[in-house]
Amino acid sequence: MKPPSRPGTVLLTDYAWPEDTVERSVIEGAGHTLVTGPAEPASAETIEELVAEHQPAGILTCWAPVSATAIGTSPELRIVARLGVGLDNIAVDAATARGTWVTNVPDYCVEEVSDHAVGMVLAWTRGLAVFDREVRAGRWDPASARLRRLSALTCGVVGYGRIGRATVRKLGAFGCRILAHDPHPPKGTPGVEMVGLEELLRRSDVVILHVPLTPGTHHLIGAEQLAAMKPGGLLVNVSRGGLVDTDAVTKALDSGQLDGAAFDVLESEPEVPAELLNQPGALLTPHVAFSSDASVTELRRRAAEEVVRVLAGEAPANPCNNPGGRPAASGDRR
Repeated sequence: MKPPSRPGTVLLTDYAWPEDTVERSVIEGAGHTLVTGPAEPASAETIEELVAEHQPAGILTCWAPVSATAIGTSPELRIVARLGVGLDNIAVDAATARGTWVTNVPDYCVEEVSDHAVGMVLAWTRGLAVFDREVRAGRWDPASARLRRLSALTCGVVGYGRIGRATVRKLGAFGCRILAHDPHPPKGTPGVEMVGLEELLRRSDVVILHVPLTPGTHHLIGAEQLAAMKPGGLLVNVSRGGLVDTDAVTKALDSGQLDGAAFDVLESEPEVPAELLNQPGALLTPHVAFSSDASVTELRRRAAEEVVRVLAGEAPANPCNNPGGRPAASGDRR
């Protein structure tokens, strides 16, 4: 029997958009109260203080850390809903241990992130960002072009979940050879050769990361992996900054082992290391690969609806844990 639905408080810890109207409409439309924290992600200690003050039954979080202390502070807490895909800012094990659901929205930005990855590849092969900077600086030198034919390259996609598969589909239209690596490789991948990570790095001109950040994937790409890549290639990261050792990438760009590094995410974000900023082969965007008018609205609505669903005593649509051995809805891996 599901627990009775009753009005509760929901804490929105932070948000990467100008206002909270979408979340407020869904939460308050269901009879609950929304309390909004600071727009910019606050420290773990600040979030813990907000939880202690408001005793929420649900937490919506974008980037702010939701610690084990925060999760244990509100006896009424039944769900922590991530406004996004990755869960590295949430103490999932602590939530599971106290019977609290953790959810995400795994598929709201599949097209946007894969578009961003492919766009970064095209910007590199065609020199778009470099030549834009050159022309704006008053230099018009077409003879300096050292551009690449994408159809003649091998692109390696690390992570063959929803977004990885979308990137592969789009790259396939350009006629390039495609390799992919995944710890759980699917059967039947026409047009894609599934290989180990070492082989992918060795054979690829372009390496694109589409994997979550976990203790096992932290610095998945470091000095050893960069040295294994073809000289003069491109590394694309549109997943999580912690997947890549930024210092090692800077050194690889300095030496010419890497020709380009296209990053939407950084381990130190929002701080950007000066050494990386000074690299002409670096293409940097401010963690916006997920973003479009459509994707952000969908993300906000669906995350808030998960909170309403759980507070009504229903199972979430996209559970990321299984608290108390409750039955969990099935969900595709990212």
